[in-house]
Amino acid sequence: MEHPDDDSHGVGENQSKQDDEVSRREELKKSLVAKLALRQSNLNPERPDSSALRTLDSSIKRNTAVIKKLKQINEEQRESLMDELKNVNLSKFVSEAVAAICDAKLKSSDIQAAVQVCSLLHQRYKDFSPTLVQGLMKTFFPGKSSEDVDADRNLKALKKRSALKLLLELFFDGVIEDTGILITIIKDLASLEHLKDRDTAHTNLSLLASFARQARYFIGLSHAGEELVEEFFKGLNITSDQKKVFKKAFHTYHDAAVELLRSEHTSLRQLEHENAKILNAKGELSEENASSYEKLRKSYDQLYRGVSALAEALDMQPPVMPEDGHTRLTTGDDVSSPGTGKEASVAEALWDDEDTKSFYECLPDLRAFVPAVLLGEAEQKGNDQSSKASDQPSDSTTPESDQGQIAAQDTAETSVSEKKKDDDEKDKGKEKEKDGEIKAEIEKEKLRGPEGTNLDGLIQRLPGCVSRDLIDQLTVEFCYLNSKASRKKLVRALFNVPRTSLELLPYYSRMVATLSTCMKDVPSMLLLYLEEEFNSLINKKDQMNIETKIRNIRFIGELCKFKIAPAGLVFSCLKACLDDFTHHNIDVACNLLETCGRYLYRYPDTNVRMANMLEILMRLKNVKNLDPRHSTLVENAYYLCKPPERSARVSKIRPPLHQYIRKLLFTDLDKSSIEDVLRQLRKLPWSECEPYLLKCFLKVHKGKYGQIHLIASLTAGLSRYHDEFAVAVVDEVLEEIRLGLEINEYGMQQRRIAHMRFLGELYNYEHVDSSVVFDTLYLILIFGHGTEEQDVLDPPEDCFRIRMIITLLETCGHYFGRGSSKRKLDRFLIHFQRYILCKGPLPLDIEFDLQDLFGDLRPNMTRYSTIEEADAALVQLEEHERSGEKHHTEQEKPRSMSGSSSSVNGQVVVANGMEEENGGTHHELESDSASQGSTMDPDGNDDEEELDDDACDSEDDYAGPASDEDDEIHVRQKVMLVDPEEEAEFDREFRALMQESLDSRKLELRARPTLNMMIPMNVFEGQGHGSGRVSEGESGDEGTEYEEGGGRKEVQVKVLVKRGSKQQTRQMLIPSDCSLVQSTKQKEAAELEEKQDIKRVVGGEWSTEATLGKVMAGGLAPAIGIPIILAGDTIIAEENEKMGDG
Repeated sequence: MEHPDDDSHGVGENQSKQDDEVSRREELKKSLVAKLALRQSNLNPERPDSSALRTLDSSIKRNTAVIKKLKQINEEQRESLMDELKNVNLSKFVSEAVAAICDAKLKSSDIQAAVQVCSLLHQRYKDFSPTLVQGLMKTFFPGKSSEDVDADRNLKALKKRSALKLLLELFFDGVIEDTGILITIIKDLASLEHLKDRDTAHTNLSLLASFARQARYFIGLSHAGEELVEEFFKGLNITSDQKKVFKKAFHTYHDAAVELLRSEHTSLRQLEHENAKILNAKGELSEENASSYEKLRKSYDQLYRGVSALAEALDMQPPVMPEDGHTRLTTGDDVSSPGTGKEASVAEALWDDEDTKSFYECLPDLRAFVPAVLLGEAEQKGNDQSSKASDQPSDSTTPESDQGQIAAQDTAETSVSEKKKDDDEKDKGKEKEKDGEIKAEIEKEKLRGPEGTNLDGLIQRLPGCVSRDLIDQLTVEFCYLNSKASRKKLVRALFNVPRTSLELLPYYSRMVATLSTCMKDVPSMLLLYLEEEFNSLINKKDQMNIETKIRNIRFIGELCKFKIAPAGLVFSCLKACLDDFTHHNIDVACNLLETCGRYLYRYPDTNVRMANMLEILMRLKNVKNLDPRHSTLVENAYYLCKPPERSARVSKIRPPLHQYIRKLLFTDLDKSSIEDVLRQLRKLPWSECEPYLLKCFLKVHKGKYGQIHLIASLTAGLSRYHDEFAVAVVDEVLEEIRLGLEINEYGMQQRRIAHMRFLGELYNYEHVDSSVVFDTLYLILIFGHGTEEQDVLDPPEDCFRIRMIITLLETCGHYFGRGSSKRKLDRFLIHFQRYILCKGPLPLDIEFDLQDLFGDLRPNMTRYSTIEEADAALVQLEEHERSGEKHHTEQEKPRSMSGSSSSVNGQVVVANGMEEENGGTHHELESDSASQGSTMDPDGNDDEEELDDDACDSEDDYAGPASDEDDEIHVRQKVMLVDPEEEAEFDREFRALMQESLDSRKLELRARPTLNMMIPMNVFEGQGHGSGRVSEGESGDEGTEYEEGGGRKEVQVKVLVKRGSKQQTRQMLIPSDCSLVQSTKQKEAAELEEKQDIKRVVGGEWSTEATLGKVMAGGLAPAIGIPIILAGDTIIAEENEKMGDG
């Protein structure tokens, strides 16, 4: 039952076709009406008189310009050119205009434009048409000048084609009225003399076919269903005699061309047969034989295409040639067939082990399991004469036959003699065959019992036969279903093995080899299918056919090892691949060698030829620029067939300690065992094992790629105890990266990628800073460029450096998200994009990795598409940084000259606004900054830890490795303008004073012990707000003293008591005459005197606090506390520096 939707869909399609046909007819009608109108205008031209022509421009300059345009006639310039022709007088330049039109290189799309131009000139100038005809005729009948003889044949053929089309169109439009011109040209093209020259014959066939398609009416052919076209051609007044002349010329030339084609086909087959003999005898063709064959084959193909095109234009059947011989296949066995001359002693060396030998040579005897009637042997006895005649051409696997000398023509002669014999015994053979078939069917029906299986079910079980016993059992079962139709169906099922199930091919081949002992047609049919498939696939390059090609060639190779496929067939397939050693042919050749190459190389009769083939294979591999995958395939196939003659590899003997180190790093190391591995490495005798341990750490490419970060973690763990080891690891990694850039070998790529990952992990574990990472990135970009070895170190098509940069940035790039490192990464990514654009189109995997990288690091960054855009971005960035640096320098100049530094939010900032890296100033002012940044809760707990924990979530310094350039704080401070001379004088005096203070400070530090214990900053909070009697000391600072009734004075101090993780401060009184108080007063007096000296030098321009900060920044900070240890608690006692109330 049909659905209404289907009916409506069909009706819609028919309606659409009808509409297209109607529109086509309308367009054809319009074009014919226009052509008829133009023809009438050309047949009855109204030419202007001489007086009218005088009014037009006849200057040489204008006419020369118009004539130049006539040499470049096309559809786009047609209207403008015709307008110019109407405004100029070419009556004196007709011959020049004709020469320009004849020299114009017209395309098929420009013919109509040329016809319009010629029609206009014909209607204005009487002598234009005769001159044009003479000029176009010279194209077909050139003189014997050296210029014409030496002209390019292809250029002459194209010129003839355009001239013939133009002449025919001019005849249709009435510019030319003489049909004899066309007859003369056609007679010349159809001359049999031209068939002697092959190139001329090919050109004339193409021209005649084009003319026949364009002017079917001239040959007496009708336009089916084109009444309007028929009416148009009837108006051309072509006589019947003229039609007969055209028809006779075309048909005569067609018949002669067909005979020439047959002659060339015969010569080609003969040459192919000779090549087959040479291939079977020598294994390869000489260059002379190969070139002559290719030349004859190309000439035959071109002639066949030309004759077929002409036959199609004449409504004739294309020529049918006998089946082509093909040098890529052999019709019979060759002299070097592996089935001849087999010796038991040699056969032992063919296989690697006894199991393989048994699989390929020990086949089950079907006669021992299956009755003879089911194997068809009864039929063969009944019609022995006919079977001999029919089996002789296909018996290509018998070892006793000397079929290496049999050729294709010998096979043809044999088939003729067989035909004569069959004529005599035709009746008897038919009767006996019928009787035998009836008896066999009766016997089969009797013997088929419960164990018999259906043929379809048996075929469905084929893919499950993945062992020798299963395939042998299935072979025996098939014999109970043996018939001609069953064998064909089985062969087709074996041939259609799934292209992805290559593991079934050896078992299918074993089944065919087992059946070949009793059913000769099974292997011959399968080989025929495989040969035809190979020939059809050899020239197909699309990716969809690669698996089918590999399945086909491996099937042939497996059949060769079972002595089913002749060695000549294998060598011809291999030779076909080597002739065009590109693309899929490389994969096919390598798969063939992997399947049966070792077998043929070990077999004595094919050893020499296979060795020659292998040498050709390696020469092609060295000559051609193969990609790494194909190069590896070729080497593997070669050395599988012909292993290198060298001794067995001796394993390296290592000391037990070295073996233990390798076991720890390459076997035991994982996330759960890293602590144990570190503990074991620390137990090693370090002086003895350090060099080898460093060597193993650098072999990260030999371990798992995902465990490189564990090696970096071990480096971090060992650096706590062996600083020099971590430094050596970093140095060696950087050296290895540079070495890889200098060598640039394909075999080192895995190693180089691992080192890039290792360097990134070392940055993550804070062993290198960002400058090292960026220096390495820029080194990868620029190394080798601008030198003579640039194309070797970094070829234009090599994208491996891009892969290295991607690996490093994927490892540690996400930490460059703030501060100067962020700007550095932005700058580098622009340089990186420019480098990428210089490489041209990238492989898809590289492009995808780049998209992922930019998406992770800079998702909003612009991806430039041209080098110019990247250059403009770099210039803009440099200008922006230059202007920013200039502005920054102007603002920071006063502070940089004075050498001042400030403390903002607990961070030390120098004049240029960047935090000092591990500098002494940080340590000198650590106590002051800490005292400003910490608080004490009511319970005595320090809030500094909580603040640090909160900062961990918001600051990048705690989210990753600390960068030496991440924290950059700019301080804006109004400074007083100072005269440069006064400022220089001040700097000199200040440096002298600082140097003097440093010298005295060094002597003072040597004289007394240094306080190394850190004092909590909360000790100094709340000073100066106590109660009691306050007396002012010598320094002018306030101090708290208590006087007892006995007149003894005591000084109040704070004591820090620490229990567990809590810290508390308590106040206590100590006698004022103790050594602690006295030493403190002496230090205060010295400091006061020093402060007064500084104030006098500065001259009142700096405040007391700023002066103290300067002195402290210069290393003159006074000691502010002395620790006291009391029993029971850890107590830090500190006398207040200002003697204020606690």
